[in-house]
Amino acid sequence: MKISYHGHSVVKIETNGTNIYIDPFINGNGQTDLVADDTKADIILLTHGHNDHVGDTVEIAKRNDALVVAPFELATYLGWQGVNTHPMHIGGAHEFGFGTVKYTLAFHGSSYTEEENQKIVYTGMPGGILFTAEGKTIYHAGDTALFSDMKLIGEMNDIDVAFLPIGDNFTMGPDDALKAAEWTGAKKVVPIHYNTFPVIEQDPKAFTDKVKPGEGLLLNAGDEINI
Repeated sequence: MKISYHGHSVVKIETNGTNIYIDPFINGNGQTDLVADDTKADIILLTHGHNDHVGDTVEIAKRNDALVVAPFELATYLGWQGVNTHPMHIGGAHEFGFGTVKYTLAFHGSSYTEEENQKIVYTGMPGGILFTAEGKTIYHAGDTALFSDMKLIGEMNDIDVAFLPIGDNFTMGPDDALKAAEWTGAKKVVPIHYNTFPVIEQDPKAFTDKVKPGEGLLLNAGDEINI
């Protein structure tokens, strides 16, 4: 399995011949190396409905005839826009041909802002994602505060790579993310959701240096690893 990071919270997984993107926020993301019009996706996994996570999902999904997996309300909203969706919700798992997706708790908000209409559309509860394929498990925490059930997530799952937000202000900051790294017990911890906007500027290397030796992993946009 190959994993790559592409700025903000965008993660790409390549497994079993399938290209999977998590939260493909590309246009408007100054931290990414991707070009939305060139992005080829078979599957898109969404943690929640905020614009900086839904991003370019509709355009990418329609152009590639990709399946979008998302919490029920968000999947419904995207389905009304002509996107092929599979709705899920917190605590539920589903085995797809490309791997297993399970939604975990995340403590945050979830809505899509239609700026032209000055309208905020409720898109259900936010979530984190546990993705398992080829005997490996990836935890993408989405946007979240620190919460004690991360201990349970770590106890119940053998997590190979955890993607944890460190930006603060909207999500947990570096100190809380260090505790999340400890509780999840992930073999590798990658910081996400930082430096895209001034209010979430952080030093990701300072964070990974503080993670348990050998576990912190700093990935710049476009960097990839094999697990």
